[in-house]
Amino acid sequence: MLKKTIFFLFLFNTIVPVIVYAQQMQKKPARELFNLDGKWEVVVDWYDNANPAIIKNKLASGKNEFLEFSFDNSQTLSVPGDWNSQRPELKYYEGTIWYKKSFNYNRAPNSHTLLQFGAVSYQCEVFLNGEKVGSHEGGFNSFKIDVSEKIKQGENLLIVKVNNERKENNIPARKFDWWNYGGITRSVNLVQLPSKYVDDYFIQLKKATLNEISGWVKVKGGHKEKVMLEIPAAGIKRNIETDSVGYASFSFNAKLALWSPEHPNLYKVRLTAGADAIEDEIGFRSVEVKDGEILLNKKPVFLRGISFHEETAARAGRAWSEDDSRTLLSQAKELGCNFVRLAHYPQSEQTVKLAEKMGLMMWEEIPVWQGIQFTNPEILKKAGTMLREMIARDKNRCGIIIWSISNETRPSRERNETLAAMAADARSQDPTRLISSAFDHFKQSKNEILIDDPLSEHLDVLAANKYMGWYHPWPAEPGNVIWKSNFNKPLIISEFGSEALYGNHGSKDTASLWTEEHQEQLYRDNIEMFRRIPFLRGVCPWILTDFRSPFRMQAQFQEGWNRKGLLSDKGFKKKAWFVTRDYYRQLEEEDLSRSK
Repeated sequence: MLKKTIFFLFLFNTIVPVIVYAQQMQKKPARELFNLDGKWEVVVDWYDNANPAIIKNKLASGKNEFLEFSFDNSQTLSVPGDWNSQRPELKYYEGTIWYKKSFNYNRAPNSHTLLQFGAVSYQCEVFLNGEKVGSHEGGFNSFKIDVSEKIKQGENLLIVKVNNERKENNIPARKFDWWNYGGITRSVNLVQLPSKYVDDYFIQLKKATLNEISGWVKVKGGHKEKVMLEIPAAGIKRNIETDSVGYASFSFNAKLALWSPEHPNLYKVRLTAGADAIEDEIGFRSVEVKDGEILLNKKPVFLRGISFHEETAARAGRAWSEDDSRTLLSQAKELGCNFVRLAHYPQSEQTVKLAEKMGLMMWEEIPVWQGIQFTNPEILKKAGTMLREMIARDKNRCGIIIWSISNETRPSRERNETLAAMAADARSQDPTRLISSAFDHFKQSKNEILIDDPLSEHLDVLAANKYMGWYHPWPAEPGNVIWKSNFNKPLIISEFGSEALYGNHGSKDTASLWTEEHQEQLYRDNIEMFRRIPFLRGVCPWILTDFRSPFRMQAQFQEGWNRKGLLSDKGFKKKAWFVTRDYYRQLEEEDLSRSK
């Protein structure tokens, strides 16, 4: 009897897992992601002269045919990644490169398939199985293409034509002070969805409230669909019904642990519509401007910030991995920051999400950077598209508190009208955040600096790029410089600083020597000035780390690097880093004492 019992238990424990596993295999998730990252075959098309047959991956046949452009025995590049840092001969390359990826795909019945790109710099055309399925312009925004009608069961051929040439009608325009990285710089994925699926959603606190969740959801492929919204940790389970086009808005009260730099609380949020379910981690916080203060969760906050480019010094290339993002953000935290400016373009989604988890507030902007032709309707259309794409991707990221619409643009009637319209557009898409723009034009008289840019009327927070002691001489001793404003709005010093070569020591009085001591003294002087700006509510030095720039070709000290970093291109701390860290510690202590 004992032997029979033992045999039965053995049989039960063997068969049951097989049955469970078989059931799991049969119940595949309705929403599936297939990653296409890795090695892609490439053809460098120096003169943009490829044979059109390249999109079909045509190979030579017969004795008399040959092809000068084909993927036959081609080299490879890693995706995600820029091409400039992967092959020495492509360091300065600006032009076209064709990318090829072959993959097998098993499409479920009655499903949709989206092809998603995290970013392609700067412009691309996408071909699937020999047919063009889409295109995109803008090197820093994600985009998706519905390929449901073009994708095949089994073997598929994906080819992407990528071009990063600088042009006057691009955004940014022909001249910009960072490296022109080209390539498929962020991840590529196929997403398989059921016939009806959650297409988009917006879930945040209603502006100026601390306990009212407000938002909307869109369901694709159906009408009057029932959607379940769940936030288990907050005890929330809500049934929402969409209208005839699959849209529903909602608003309800909830008791929540709010997100803040000190307590970066995030909630798991789940939306279910029919067979489809999507999950996200969302934090809830309130941000507003009132009586000249920036209020986070109804309490004044001073932004201790730093800017950085999406670049990794380790390989002198575009940052793309989670480790890259963690390194940059950890350096900001070590400096004492509670705020980062993601300059001068939308950075990767993983950077934004990781910053949120680490308790960093964020400023995110589009690359409307100097030299933009505001009289050109084509450019204005592009800028509007980039703004909408940025907000669409990151609207649920509570760590982002500021949308920025431009950097260092010269005042003019066309510029003022365009940026005012863009500010209004941003608010209509997302009323929960602040709008800003960094400017560098001021009225100066004797020892006074006056903020009088008319765009300020349309902004929530003013932001000044002012390189006192570097590009601009001191009008008086730092402690005697007076800032005034025609607008009763909080100010962020969004850029200041100077260049220094790490390890280069000497005079603190001579800018042309690029010494650490000169940079250190300049930081001390600026901090003395900051303490005397009554409406200052944030400081954001330029920049965290030295970065590559063809603008900066001084042979002895720059060699293709902008040396304004508090850290060197190898990650070593300059003297000004310690000045900034001590300043931020003092600000943090002052904030703590005021809150007691």
